[in-house]
Amino acid sequence: MMKAIRMHQHGGPEVLSYEDVEIPAPQAGEVLVRHAAIGVNYIDTYHRAGAYPVPLPSGLGCEAAGTVEAVGAAVTGLEPGDRVAYAVPMPGSYALMRALPADRLVKIPDGIAFDTAASMMLKGLTAQFLFHRTYAVQAGDTVLLHAAAGGVGLIACQWLNALGVTVIGTVGSDEKAALARAHGCHHTIVYTRENFVDRVKEITGGEGVPVVYDSVGKDTFDGSIQCLRQRGMMVLFGASSGPVAQVSVASLQKGSHFFTRPGLFHYIASREDLETGARALFDMVGKGKIRIDVSGRYALAEAAQSHRDLAARKTTGSLLLLP
Repeated sequence: MMKAIRMHQHGGPEVLSYEDVEIPAPQAGEVLVRHAAIGVNYIDTYHRAGAYPVPLPSGLGCEAAGTVEAVGAAVTGLEPGDRVAYAVPMPGSYALMRALPADRLVKIPDGIAFDTAASMMLKGLTAQFLFHRTYAVQAGDTVLLHAAAGGVGLIACQWLNALGVTVIGTVGSDEKAALARAHGCHHTIVYTRENFVDRVKEITGGEGVPVVYDSVGKDTFDGSIQCLRQRGMMVLFGASSGPVAQVSVASLQKGSHFFTRPGLFHYIASREDLETGARALFDMVGKGKIRIDVSGRYALAEAAQSHRDLAARKTTGSLLLLP
């Protein structure tokens, strides 16, 4: 037996229970991973609450790093003792061990710790596809990034800065503004007291930005479109304030704007795309162009508290569960 977080109904953090479960046996093509660190992400709260429903009862969590414990039949390229990390759409990482398809695992390079790897796979791969494949930023661009002090935000600020992009970032407090600036954000807007649309227009001389990266959703969506220059792209990749109920074609038509709602797992569905994204991410971290900040570490049994802190916007950077 092993310990894992399970939920038997959708709801608030209180539905998460710390239980004994059977240790999974890796099937053909699978690998059993013993977790050293487990990432906590906003998508986990969507699964828990039922915004992204999953069959019940269910585990939770999509990201972790650890060591190969055992391999199933027909697995090549991995063996017990290998250090690996993953980000997958299927919940289940809030556990001591997990069996996964071998082709969803990537080896962790020497010099990158488990805590770092578990904190950056989902968030870092998200930054990689956003900036290189959804809207390919160019040196000299100025972009608007919401939640610049969050888990994706701090990685994104550094990645964009390394690419020669000027970053305008929204944050919720002066403390978060200072943190975002320390990670490469050039202009910070404290949305609790500043109108971000007016500030973006001021910073860009009235032109607007070619792209907005928005993980907040309902509270920022309409304003984000107003920040776009003509033929700009609205990239909605999250909904921390709630889902966007509908998109006005008329609002897009005013500036011949583009709109997309991309998801990471469509961009790493193939092994080739996963390896390309992971190599780019590990290279940026290995060269010191991106540092991964872990702001909170919780015991696995404290998963519910990590969700409460995340929902209350008490956190910055990445959160980890330690089995």
